[in-house]
Amino acid sequence: MRVAYLVNHYPAVSHSFIRREILALERRGIRIQRISIRGWDDVHQSEEDRLESNRTSYVLKAGFAPLFISFFRVLLTAPLRMLGAARLVWKIGRRAERPLLVHVIYLFEACQVLNWVRAEKCEHLHAHFGTNSAEVAMLVHALGGPTWSFTAHGPEEFDKAKFIALPEKIERAKFVVAISSFGRSQLYRQVSHEHWDKIKIVHCGLEPTFFTGEASPAGTSRRLICVGRLTEQKGQILLIEAARQLRDQGTRFELVLAGDGEMREAIEALIREYDLTDIVRITGWIGSRQVREELLAARALVLPSFAEGLPVVIMEAMALRRPVITTYVAGIPELVQPNEHGWLVPAGDITALTAAMQACLAASKEELEAIGAAAYDRVQLNHNADTEAGKLAQLVQLT
Repeated sequence: MRVAYLVNHYPAVSHSFIRREILALERRGIRIQRISIRGWDDVHQSEEDRLESNRTSYVLKAGFAPLFISFFRVLLTAPLRMLGAARLVWKIGRRAERPLLVHVIYLFEACQVLNWVRAEKCEHLHAHFGTNSAEVAMLVHALGGPTWSFTAHGPEEFDKAKFIALPEKIERAKFVVAISSFGRSQLYRQVSHEHWDKIKIVHCGLEPTFFTGEASPAGTSRRLICVGRLTEQKGQILLIEAARQLRDQGTRFELVLAGDGEMREAIEALIREYDLTDIVRITGWIGSRQVREELLAARALVLPSFAEGLPVVIMEAMALRRPVITTYVAGIPELVQPNEHGWLVPAGDITALTAAMQACLAASKEELEAIGAAAYDRVQLNHNADTEAGKLAQLVQLT
């Protein structure tokens, strides 16, 4: 069977779970055609991403001329389907957060994708994220393309569901994937219950090699690490506030922020203001191998997010037997059980976050090893990429 994967930006540092899913499906004998709207000019830090980039067809890479040619080809060969797709664009675009012209461009992109999936004789098209990639996939089907589906991750899709026509996409898709029970509940909210049976859970997973290394307990490290884009919803500003409280209490520790983003300047300014430059380090963007090394050098992962889907970095930390300090948001409590795999705190609560970090730093080597072992078992059971790909493969093959 041949399946096309459509992503807005692929490969990307923050989308390693998509690469893992694709490779896991290929290990099951499903041939995957990789299609991305953009991302061809990225500088990839890992060999895996460089290989994936070479395997990917990019919709906008050659400019708009090929899109116009594809559009007129579809218009001439299937005018009624083009009319139906144009009506769908009008229906979605006039109520969307982005201008109607942007949705017209999505129609042109869909014509290009349609020609590619037909040339490769793909039997199904799967998109990741319920935003523009899902809209393009929906339009491909409206133009006469194969059955289609998409994975919704959140929280962005849930925050602006009506403005991205999420209900329309759920109703038109063959099936829809949520990455957690919480995510499924948010998709349930968008449509009547007659569509609920098409919404399935397939977790993001880690490749088997993540589970085959030797046990590496946290030991005596005094380092905590936060991995993620430096943005408001990840809560790093709150983390700096907690770090100041710990320092003022006389606690000895290091804090690493692995990532980059629009909040970096504000975070760096706060670090300087609180005189934390000897305690807090920002790495900037790093590849998956460096993330693994940073996690192994740390005592625990701390992720004080205000909004999430279900962060893959939590799975990675748990697979490396690292405790997790994070928040009671979205799908996180489905993976991290408090006092068993780490510490869960209310989002936005500096006092609770500081106390959890203090408790982690005060925990004995034996306590950390027990938490790490339980975390490893938990993520291996629920987030193995091959197991989860089997669920997705079954859904695709039933289309």
